[in-house]
Amino acid sequence: NYSKINNEGVRVAKGEILVLLNNDIEIINSCWLEEIVSHAIRPEIGCVGAKLLYSDDTIQHAGVILGLGGVAGHAYRGFTKNHSGSRLRLHLNQNFEAITAACLAVKKTIFEEVNGLNEENLAVAFNDVDFCIKVRQAEYRNLWTPNAILYHHESASRGSDEAPENKNRFQKEVKYMKETWSNVLQNDPTYNPNLTLDREDFSLSFPPRKSL
Repeated sequence: NYSKINNEGVRVAKGEILVLLNNDIEIINSCWLEEIVSHAIRPEIGCVGAKLLYSDDTIQHAGVILGLGGVAGHAYRGFTKNHSGSRLRLHLNQNFEAITAACLAVKKTIFEEVNGLNEENLAVAFNDVDFCIKVRQAEYRNLWTPNAILYHHESASRGSDEAPENKNRFQKEVKYMKETWSNVLQNDPTYNPNLTLDREDFSLSFPPRKSL
């Protein structure tokens, strides 16, 4: 139960800034911690995420888009690590509605304000998306920075959600997210409604998702 593990850790943590960090993360640049904490201490900022790469140097995480693939997905997943993105956005600090908890910085007071991660309904998947939505509803802004870069050997220890032994649990978590946040998932305020929810490349949706 990923949510419970992190909640237990927070209860004994003595620092003002929390950094949730998966055990399948590998450090690339030495300034990563200074970079994410420098944003997390800003009064208006909630969660701060980093640029995460797969082992083959393609992008694993460059922010989370709500509604992508049904619940949420990672922007520019699978693109080359030096790709500039649409209008150079992969080189810019920017707000997202959610970021992954594989590497996430947040004030302890904010974590406690929104009651942490959901242990009961989201033991493994989407607990970070749920958490980030709650942080946004508490009127903080979530931020992704391209200046903290790490490898994320995704699911190295817990396995894939598509594995037979995990499918039932995963489907329950999908169902919970869709029932709890259905309106939010279809109306991500940081993602233009003219863009597709079928791909991670910020391309136009066809047919349009929003009628004129």
